[in-house]
Amino acid sequence: MSGAVAHLRDEGSPRQVVLAGAISGLVSRFVIAPLDVIKIRLQLQVHSLSDPLSTYNIQGPVYKGTLSTLKHILREEGLTGLWKGNIPAEAMYLAYGSVQFSAYTYMSHLLDAIPQPYHPPGSVISFISGAAAGACGTTATYPLDLLRTRFAAQGRDRVYASIVSSIRHIAEHEGPAGFFRGLGAGVSQIVPYMGLFFASYEALKPVLATCAIPMPFGTSDAAAGVIASVLSKTAVYPLDTTRKRLQVQGPTRSRYVHRNIPEYRGVTRTLINIWKNEGRRGMYRGLTVSLLKAAPASAVTMWTYERVMAAMLTMEKTLSEE
Repeated sequence: MSGAVAHLRDEGSPRQVVLAGAISGLVSRFVIAPLDVIKIRLQLQVHSLSDPLSTYNIQGPVYKGTLSTLKHILREEGLTGLWKGNIPAEAMYLAYGSVQFSAYTYMSHLLDAIPQPYHPPGSVISFISGAAAGACGTTATYPLDLLRTRFAAQGRDRVYASIVSSIRHIAEHEGPAGFFRGLGAGVSQIVPYMGLFFASYEALKPVLATCAIPMPFGTSDAAAGVIASVLSKTAVYPLDTTRKRLQVQGPTRSRYVHRNIPEYRGVTRTLINIWKNEGRRGMYRGLTVSLLKAAPASAVTMWTYERVMAAMLTMEKTLSEE
């Protein structure tokens, strides 16, 4: 392994990739859980203080900014309110991290095997592999993502008493399709997001690792993750908002902390509806806290993944030399 400048696709065995991906997912989720809850609350809000009755003429809770939302949740729901939906989210991040990095490595190796003169450039390999990894990870873990969103959207009045009851309720009242509400928006958002993220990360990683100012403890990996995350998240954010709005549709739509979530159908209709009634601000509501969440999440994920992988490779090498 060539230190911090090795490509992700060249690191570790399939089993090591799965384990490193799972651990990085668990660690990053716990760190960013409060910011995730704040982001979801802001994304589901269809009005602001400048428009208290909202374009839908329905009263409901009003949050203004990240700090205001944080204070409101702490005051109304206590500290545990910032970790609502964390159990399905931890399960989701564990599975997602494993699937994502495994799919990325597998697809990269497939594309690397394409002979000349058809062999694609490294940036193209990273983009396609990242897009495929995002699509696989999102589809495989989507029901957990939906549960995470619905629990995070609950206020003091609980919609679901437990994970088990939520699964039973959705299965009974919405059927199997209920677990995949908004999947189209999720996949259409994650494909360009993860493609841009991995392409940016792979390009930035060697540059930051060899920059004039040395970064301790492998933090060049974290820095590359932060920059790649900010660029890609901003580009696809409207689709993320669309996914959240679709995830809370169904018979419990009016029971969440926001009582005025409109009824949406389909990705395109939802995008048009938000743009028409809420404008550009509605499309990007919660972007600030999303970046505050995505940047450290990506930094922790990539730093943890690289450190765990390095530790496993070192251990493997030590054992082979004994």
